[in-house]
Amino acid sequence: MGELSQFAASDGYRFYARHYPAAGAPRARLVFVHGIRSHGGWYARSCAALAAAGFDVFFLDRRGAGLNTAHRGDTPNFRRMLDDVAEFVQSLRAERGGLPVFVCGISWGGKLAVGLPYRKPNLVDGLVLLCPGLVPKVAPPLPRRARIAVARVFRPWKFFPIPLNEPELFTGSGAWQQFIDTEPHGLRAATARFLFSSFSLDIYLRRAAKHVTVPTFLALAEHDRIIDNARTAAFVARFPGPREVVTYPGAHHTLEFEAADHPWLGEVRAWVERRV
Repeated sequence: MGELSQFAASDGYRFYARHYPAAGAPRARLVFVHGIRSHGGWYARSCAALAAAGFDVFFLDRRGAGLNTAHRGDTPNFRRMLDDVAEFVQSLRAERGGLPVFVCGISWGGKLAVGLPYRKPNLVDGLVLLCPGLVPKVAPPLPRRARIAVARVFRPWKFFPIPLNEPELFTGSGAWQQFIDTEPHGLRAATARFLFSSFSLDIYLRRAAKHVTVPTFLALAEHDRIIDNARTAAFVARFPGPREVVTYPGAHHTLEFEAADHPWLGEVRAWVERRV
């Protein structure tokens, strides 16, 4: 499960991070950010494999999610979430500035990964986007979105269900569906402030896309029921930096839950290896 530690953000919030030390001298650092529902505990298998391949791997639990119980399901704003990732990466740079750093955004976490080069230019050396939530198929119904907008002004702490509470949206595996349904740390509701921040981040990303000059690897799943593959690929095509796009036949949204011999992880590893 990795070595667990806490990182203190500049506003005093302390969030958990898992570290999977590289086997031997690390060739690069990989910093993972998870989706709106998930957390670092979902991804132990891939993190351990990447560490065994010679990468120093870190997986951040987003503030208010995963193991972080303070201000559960909440955030001050989307810029604070971007700064959480940026400050963590800056701390790694301070230790060994010459070691390349790649930020890997999974599902909703892909939005943070894409926003980072705009928020903090020249901080990372590349992006890995795993079925990123840049153009989702799933969203709260319109009446609920209206209630979220009103609550954001008058009751920003009010909770609303996250529209991803059906495990079959994430994977076709019955065993992994049961895992998602029963594991204790997944986020099932979020505050109006968090959800409004997510909408605001979508607008921010329209500008941020023009500033992603670093190499990007985009992985898509053929049977993704959460994101729109065609529109996501078109969004990433706006990045001025070099891009590689792979769509995996037969795969579902959470690539981690595909069979252990699925090629996605090896292709991510090979892509990073070509850039270090």
